[in-house]
Amino acid sequence: MPIKSENLVQQMNQAVEEIQPSDILAFNAEIANIPDIVRLTLGEPDFNTPDHVKQAAIESINDNQSHYAPSNGTLALRTAAADFLAKKYDVHYDPASEVIITAGATGGIYTALTSILNLGDEVLIPTPIFPLYIAIVKLAGATPVFMDTSANGFVLSPEQLQTTLTEHPKTKAVVLNFPSNPTGVTYRHDDLKALADVLIDQPIFVLSDEIYSELTYGDHHESIAKYLPEQTILLNGVSKSHAMTGWRIGIMCAPKAITTQLGKIHQFTVTSTTTNAQAAATEALTNGIDDAQVMKREYQKRRDYLYEALNQLGFESAKPEGAFYLFSKIPAGLPQNSMAFCRELAHDAKVALIPGSSFGPGGEGYVRISYAASMTDLKKAVTRISEYMVRKAMVGRTK
Repeated sequence: MPIKSENLVQQMNQAVEEIQPSDILAFNAEIANIPDIVRLTLGEPDFNTPDHVKQAAIESINDNQSHYAPSNGTLALRTAAADFLAKKYDVHYDPASEVIITAGATGGIYTALTSILNLGDEVLIPTPIFPLYIAIVKLAGATPVFMDTSANGFVLSPEQLQTTLTEHPKTKAVVLNFPSNPTGVTYRHDDLKALADVLIDQPIFVLSDEIYSELTYGDHHESIAKYLPEQTILLNGVSKSHAMTGWRIGIMCAPKAITTQLGKIHQFTVTSTTTNAQAAATEALTNGIDDAQVMKREYQKRRDYLYEALNQLGFESAKPEGAFYLFSKIPAGLPQNSMAFCRELAHDAKVALIPGSSFGPGGEGYVRISYAASMTDLKKAVTRISEYMVRKAMVGRTK
């Protein structure tokens, strides 16, 4: 009797079976067909890739650069990436041996975690956080250990880190993401130095995802790699800074001894990233080194508007210091289950937000609001949310 696929599924990697599909993508698909809905959901710039960057890709195609690039990336792009990080953030890597070009920051996260983790290891993850790290840790056979930062303004304190390390002696790595998705908060000089002081004498990797580094408001972005150069696997890229999410170009940097091992996993998963996309990224990081500034100014205007407008409606938020998200507390009197609230808001007010529960401990009762959207859409969303709250209040008074 022929074998059925349903029976084969039971023989698959058990870790895959235990992982749930992304709540964020699932919810975005669920509400996609609601007519005239304003979507403030996915974290994707609403700008276009700069013209000079697109032209570099076109020239690469016309020059028949359609063959495999070196597995770790073209030397031109690795050099541009190393120069970019040195000029912007004073962190220094040898492009020949300490830089890998990945399939977006996501590819770097996968490569890094699967390279360093063994069965039974533990990974400390401050939450709320983008759920990708959690799934990959589980796929690697390791255990995520959550550190709920909601009581500390969504910033991991050195005291909380030290306590968690003491309680979890199997810790192999600590994940940092700043500016943060979903909260928009970031770590400043004193924060980073204090965390580094806890980790500097520990045999622990730091996976630092700094993909939003160019979208930092106020103080200049600093990298944890500046304080823990021997322990840090640094992730960056052009997706957010140059509105190049679809080009799938990320940057992963680490000391040579670590990069040598990372390169093995990278080689056997993606071989190499797209050649003409690397040409575009090279242009972005050289002649377009400050392209993000125009976008950042516009994001900051949107942040200021949305932060004030939603505060007036009772949505309390930590004021974002980077990225393009507000992480807002659902006001009292509205459904406190974030998924239930977001579903109701989508169908009643035609505004789509992401439930805070999607981002781990500390996220329930909140919503993530992306302001990578036009000011017109943001104002429309605020008006609709306000009208929705008036309707809810009227219903409450008639009961």
